[in-house]
Amino acid sequence: MVVLPDSPLSLWLDQGDPVEPEASLSGDLDVDVAVIGGGLTGFASACELRRAEPSASVAVLEARTAAYGASGRNGSFAMTVVGLGIGTTALVRGKKFLTRAHAYMERCVDELERFIDDEQLDCDKIRPGFLRVATTPGYAKRLQSQVELMQSLGFDGITWIDADETKAMVSSPRYLGALWEPRLLLIDPAKLVREEKRLALRLGARVFENTPVLAVASSAAYGDPAEGFRLLTPGGSVTAGRLVFATNAYSHLFPDLARKQVPAFTYMIATEPLSDEQLAAIGWQGEQGLEDARNLIHYYRLTPDRRLVMGGGPVGLKAGNDLDRDSDEAAWRHLEEHIQWLWPHLGGLRVTHRWGGPFSVTMDLTPVLGYVGEGRRAVYSLGCIGHGVAMSYLNARVLADLLLRPDRPPQHECPFVNRRVLPWPREPFATVVKHALRDYLRAEDAFYERGSARL
Repeated sequence: MVVLPDSPLSLWLDQGDPVEPEASLSGDLDVDVAVIGGGLTGFASACELRRAEPSASVAVLEARTAAYGASGRNGSFAMTVVGLGIGTTALVRGKKFLTRAHAYMERCVDELERFIDDEQLDCDKIRPGFLRVATTPGYAKRLQSQVELMQSLGFDGITWIDADETKAMVSSPRYLGALWEPRLLLIDPAKLVREEKRLALRLGARVFENTPVLAVASSAAYGDPAEGFRLLTPGGSVTAGRLVFATNAYSHLFPDLARKQVPAFTYMIATEPLSDEQLAAIGWQGEQGLEDARNLIHYYRLTPDRRLVMGGGPVGLKAGNDLDRDSDEAAWRHLEEHIQWLWPHLGGLRVTHRWGGPFSVTMDLTPVLGYVGEGRRAVYSLGCIGHGVAMSYLNARVLADLLLRPDRPPQHECPFVNRRVLPWPREPFATVVKHALRDYLRAEDAFYERGSARL
């Protein structure tokens, strides 16, 4: 049994009134579909399953509380990025795949917004546009080549803007230009998860929090002749005909998914609210979401109460099933220094929140959805590589299609479904590969930043 660690609360989880969790499972339960994971994908899946098949009983099992994991610890960006971005996806998977993947991600952002609006989910959603900023001449050339590539593939929503245009939106002396894309949602991810939980309950799903799934086995292993699964929890068990692993960065905890992905960790900080004078000095009236052009990106935004939230930079790694990596003093210090590097005049900003969380990484740096085992009765989604907010809702619709309509392909033209996944090697070799990949990304960043001040 792996116990999720007690971790510093994110800004999103720490805000607002305390939320009373649903009761943990006590005793035995029999349902048509069990969903493992009470995050964005898990609750969206429960909603879509109940809509598609109202007679089906659905239960969501969450190890801690709704949004406690990666869904409540991310940067809050719902964006079109796949894997490590345009250049890496084109290199690893090819231009044809990039075209299909980006088109799917555009639909992901649009469908998530439609879902939020139609259901009136209160999650502080805004659509301010996205800037990927260049902070060295090398990064400017990299971004310009990515813009040219996307435009050559028929995507006219991505453009290059020069330094003056960039600084007119958000002003830093470090900015040399930016890739501009208007298709971006910023949300409060913890609020969105809690709203999705509320909707799932209203639609008739059952939710059990503080209910970790300790083991999953076929029903036949327990003498049940019916096809399906038996899920063991500390307080009881669930028998389910069908199963959704909405576990993403925690998927390695289940043997059938153990080598499809590994968790890595990203870190974030949030400052006290900016004063009128501080905000005026950097512009940012449009509340755009920003990332830089690095491999180990920095990502940042303003919150509705004008806090500066920044994440990224150093990536945390752990061996095996160890998930106790949500804290990193050096990473948090790096982020504070990066704020000062971007805006030297923002001296003295007090940091109020420091936290971390896992994201899911496949060997080929590409998401994957599909069936687990034989019989097409269990499905999974993983490998979002930090971009799961946008994918969560449309992926949930794909998972529902896979479970309820197994004889026909999903209706949403998802390029990540049932693709062949290169497994991660077993330990200790997996740790060697993870560190080698991170070291390569660091080295490439250092090459682009040679001669520049510390980033």
